[in-house]
Amino acid sequence: MNQLRLFRRRIIPEECVLLEDDVVLYQDREVIITKWETLHPKKTLHHGLSCYFLERGFKVSKFYDHEGRLISWYCDIISWTFDPETNTYVFTDLLADVIVYPDGSVRVVDLDELADALRDDLITREQMDTALRHLDKLLRLIYKGAFPRLQQYINDAEENDRKL
Repeated sequence: MNQLRLFRRRIIPEECVLLEDDVVLYQDREVIITKWETLHPKKTLHHGLSCYFLERGFKVSKFYDHEGRLISWYCDIISWTFDPETNTYVFTDLLADVIVYPDGSVRVVDLDELADALRDDLITREQMDTALRHLDKLLRLIYKGAFPRLQQYINDAEENDRKL
């Protein structure tokens, strides 16, 4: 079988990028966990780990700065396609995001971009519906105190990777 290939598709700005430097730490039918360094250097963000929750429709990432300190947990609302012939996933960022800070505070961001994308016909009504329903599902998990269960996937993979 071909090596797993992951693409990140953005709507604003429009781009589709092969995540060729991402290292897959774990994969099953429900999740894919990767570690990575930023594609475009940033002032604070340097590297992190991500867990794609395939059936839940979101990706949870653990962001670190250049010194290895936790910045935040960043959650992207996503949809995806899979091509079994090429073993390729294309993850589409559906714009709405949730940031969970180390102190536990939560911030929902980029809903304006989601509205603009619908207005400008960059996404369909179905994609808007999907984005809002996945965002609602994620926020319900966070507000009922279940976010640590999602974080644990990354923490466990990170710990196992350190042991190697």
